[in-house]
Amino acid sequence: MGRTIALVTGSSGFIGRHLVAQLIDCGMEVRRLVRGCTGSLPQGCICGDYATGAGLAEAVAGADIVFHLAGVTKALRGADYYSGNVSAAGNLARVAARVPRFVHVSSLAAVGPANSAEITEQSEPHPVSDYGRSKLAGELTVRSLLPNAVVVRPPVVYGPHDTDVFQMLRAIARGWDLRIGGGERWFSAIYVRDLVEGLLAAARSPGAAGKSYFLAHAEPVSWNAFSDTAARLLGCHPRHIVIPRPLAILAGWSAETWSRWRGRPGILSRDKVREAAWPRWTCATERAGRELGFTAPTTLLQGLARTLAWYKEQGWL
Repeated sequence: MGRTIALVTGSSGFIGRHLVAQLIDCGMEVRRLVRGCTGSLPQGCICGDYATGAGLAEAVAGADIVFHLAGVTKALRGADYYSGNVSAAGNLARVAARVPRFVHVSSLAAVGPANSAEITEQSEPHPVSDYGRSKLAGELTVRSLLPNAVVVRPPVVYGPHDTDVFQMLRAIARGWDLRIGGGERWFSAIYVRDLVEGLLAAARSPGAAGKSYFLAHAEPVSWNAFSDTAARLLGCHPRHIVIPRPLAILAGWSAETWSRWRGRPGILSRDKVREAAWPRWTCATERAGRELGFTAPTTLLQGLARTLAWYKEQGWL
């Protein structure tokens, strides 16, 4: 019997590069679906176009597993989220009917923030941003085409190579702890290498077919704990600055205007401010533990220590 063939989309991204490395370590043959190809491609890379569908059938042919990570997390306009997170997922799913296991990586944002209790896989989705609504629409599109697909919804993901959480850590390192509105904020998080193990568990478990899972560390994190832990590891004492929500929305609008002028989306936008203003983004992890045998082992202290050490080694901090 030949090696397991795994196709990874978004392989050059933050999560994708960690997943590819782990798949290779596990002895799998890895294919990478890449866009915007020019010239010759490295071995194992296949050029594909999510908009036209060109190259997608070739990429999935003979694959045992598809990990669909590619998507849009920052956009110049709302429509870009839907083309990158819905149309692209649908075009890939349409040619993947013969693939034994399709793992679609979505987001906690597809379900929305929590109220008094943590979000579970049975919670009614209520996304509060264009990003979240597009991720939910992407899930529904994949599910309609591939009923046995496994949907994975990570919360905040951090670790080496990340550039989004890095922005917050860099601000703390420079002495600024910025928060939107008053009151404490709580969120679920997962260290990237734990997430990769969870994705492998979702791919391997026969009983996961047709189901959705939250993959996160079981203990939610408060923003105070996150900030204090990072500051302690960095050896700094940042100033806590609360930004009123109206001012944060204005800043988001200004950032959008600047991004459109540059022609490149940034991390700050009104969409992201709307998400950040909610006090709880927490999800339950029991289903993944019970059905996949997956529990994220890395604590916040351990994960941030490894992440910050990597940033320092790379000269980012």
